[in-house]
Amino acid sequence: QVQLVESGGGLVQAGGSLRLSCVASGSINDMAWYRKRPGKTREPIAIISGSGRTQYGDSVRGRFTVSRDNAKNTVYLQMNSLKPEDTAVYYCNAPYGRHLHSWGQGTQVTVSS
Repeated sequence: QVQLVESGGGLVQAGGSLRLSCVASGSINDMAWYRKRPGKTREPIAIISGSGRTQYGDSVRGRFTVSRDNAKNTVYLQMNSLKPEDTAVYYCNAPYGRHLHSWGQGTQVTVSS
């Protein structure tokens, strides 16, 4: 079973940037970043295929960039132009519909206005 560890979150002012990392204990294929905002269910926001093709949700397109380093079994999420509504716990995992790994603890991102 692959273990996932997210990191890189923190407190940032609106308009700022953060870079999240997701390190897997083994090889990974297609991956997604998810977030759980207060009072809402966890939602996928970005997907990256094993070959590097990307997809984004409407709420983050143009501001967030997902990338990966297959040699390090690591997926990244560069978040720019952050907004208060981006405040959430961020997770990585396989995309819904694929075999999900055990969820990591996530990393908290808080954007102040």
